[in-house]
Amino acid sequence: MTDALIQTFRRQGRACQNLGSPFHAALLALAADDLEGGWDGAGLFAPWAEADAMAMFADAVPLRFLGGLHDMVLEGADAELAAAYPAPGRAADPARAWAAARAAVAARTERLAAFMAHEPQTNEVRRSVCLIGGFLEVARASGLPLQVFEIGSSAGLNLSFDRYRYDLGGACVGPADAPVRLDTDWSGPAAPVDAPLQVAARAACDRRPGDLTDPAQRRRLLAYIWPDQFERLGRIRAAIDLALELGVKVDAADAVAWTRERVAPRAGRATVLFHSVFWQYMPAESQAALAAAIADVGARAGAEAPFAWLRMEPAPPSMAAMEVRLTLWPAGEDRVLAEVHPHGAWVKWAG
Repeated sequence: MTDALIQTFRRQGRACQNLGSPFHAALLALAADDLEGGWDGAGLFAPWAEADAMAMFADAVPLRFLGGLHDMVLEGADAELAAAYPAPGRAADPARAWAAARAAVAARTERLAAFMAHEPQTNEVRRSVCLIGGFLEVARASGLPLQVFEIGSSAGLNLSFDRYRYDLGGACVGPADAPVRLDTDWSGPAAPVDAPLQVAARAACDRRPGDLTDPAQRRRLLAYIWPDQFERLGRIRAAIDLALELGVKVDAADAVAWTRERVAPRAGRATVLFHSVFWQYMPAESQAALAAAIADVGARAGAEAPFAWLRMEPAPPSMAAMEVRLTLWPAGEDRVLAEVHPHGAWVKWAG
């Protein structure tokens, strides 16, 4: 297990560096060094004892670990650890933070193990800036109000996408007074911002939805935002406040069963099923079942009741790039709309 864990930590560290978190990159490098030196992680990684490096990376083991540490910082449960973490106006100290993290692992093993037992549930609000072009495209093509269904919704922050204000390379869309404002480095053709975007109904599900009224669950969402990315933290806090104000609800349900039960074309509306960075966490058999359920909905679509499948997911087969893809029935046309940054920092729009 140790060799695979070291490989996984180093790979995730490179990813963190490339995605703008030098603090997490440094922390994972120090952890990998100590693993090579014989540190065993106090049994935190025992659930993955039989996993290879690829399986550990797919199961987001390093991100679970980093999230557990950040959760303690956000709660104020470890003053020494918190003092070494980055904060506005204060540089991070990775070496000090790792020393404190090792001590925290030894002292709070059960707490960290409990946090790591569930897969990450990120709610990166800026992914809405990647998806908004797809919603606009459906609105443009159909000319109808949308009824939207999100699967793998976590706490449902992206379900309020139409309440956000977007700057898509100078082309703006969304309420001018929106408390959540999202921009991106947009390239390619302009998005169809003049499309009649109206959301008539919305619903969402997650196997384990985040309850935003629970401080611990709100903190869990924040814990998966990298601590040296202050703008991301600010955005998600604003989105949480708005979701609480709007009373956003997410059903606790399996995505396959929920799609079969809830999602259906409706005359006079364009039905949209959407998800972001969700598919890769599903077992292969669940992916196949969900794809079949979506195809069944598509088969029931018509000119007056179109159905769209909009998703932001890693592009197969390499999974190295992130793309936004749209399938629109009744024709069933499938196309890649954009290549995007995992956290929405840039969008290369094809349209």
